[in-house]
Amino acid sequence: MAVTDFIALDVETANSDFSSICSIGLVHFRAGEVFKSLTILVDPEDDFSPANIAIHGIRPEDVAGKPTMAKVLPVISKELLNTAIVHHSPFDRTAIARAAAKYDTDGLPCIWLDSLQVARRTWDHFGSNGGYGLKNLASTFGIVFRHHDAAEDARAAGLIVLRAIEETKVSLQSWIDDIGYESVESATPRPFKRKTDWKRHSQDGNPDGPLFGETIVFTGELSIARDQAAQMAAVAGCRIADSVTKKTTILVVGDQDLRLTNGQEKSSKQRKAETLIAAGAPIRIVRESDFMMMVG
Repeated sequence: MAVTDFIALDVETANSDFSSICSIGLVHFRAGEVFKSLTILVDPEDDFSPANIAIHGIRPEDVAGKPTMAKVLPVISKELLNTAIVHHSPFDRTAIARAAAKYDTDGLPCIWLDSLQVARRTWDHFGSNGGYGLKNLASTFGIVFRHHDAAEDARAAGLIVLRAIEETKVSLQSWIDDIGYESVESATPRPFKRKTDWKRHSQDGNPDGPLFGETIVFTGELSIARDQAAQMAAVAGCRIADSVTKKTTILVVGDQDLRLTNGQEKSSKQRKAETLIAAGAPIRIVRESDFMMMVG
């Protein structure tokens, strides 16, 4: 049976560790309209970074006494069995997988559809006109929402998919068949169609990759050779860059370098990325193991 209804999902995290989910937004779309919305505050059992608090406004006291993902995941899994989940960028999908691994439980048994990838394939002009971030797309399409509120971000992602369906006349089921990620028992979703014939090492990424359109920069000590990491990113669709700029969308930091303490300094690339993020740039700082999960 073709999928027509869906649930849009967004998460916020307490810090740069993707497993530190502190809020989940779920918005049920039925017959092309918002049916109901739910925000779940979560105790991440982790520290809150000032940078993340500045982004979403959630503080430790806001989640004190709230359930952890160990309790939240089994509850929402029952409700989301084989449901189509719309999310904007691979980060929400990866964060859920990370949280599931943290608490040694299964990921969500659903079908994932990335609204960012739907947008890239529907409108080709945003690459040079503000990018495909949720805020820019929503502003262009007149979608009013509170950015970095999980339920509001989820609603905006869902509305973007509906607009793409209307303009392209491509059904939700067809989008899922083309670029969706299927339900699996393990924590990490996998694509329906894995294209492995694109091998060229290039500055430009594989147009069929799940991260097509992202611009990625690497910093810190990685567990694999930098050129190997770059090749994996290119196959996944990323454009590889040497330095952090306003065009950067992903900064990959070696796991051991992401939370430096004891007087050690963050790399200049990470410091610049954090400055740009504070100024509103849609850059995600991810650790190497999260990057591996996104391209795997």
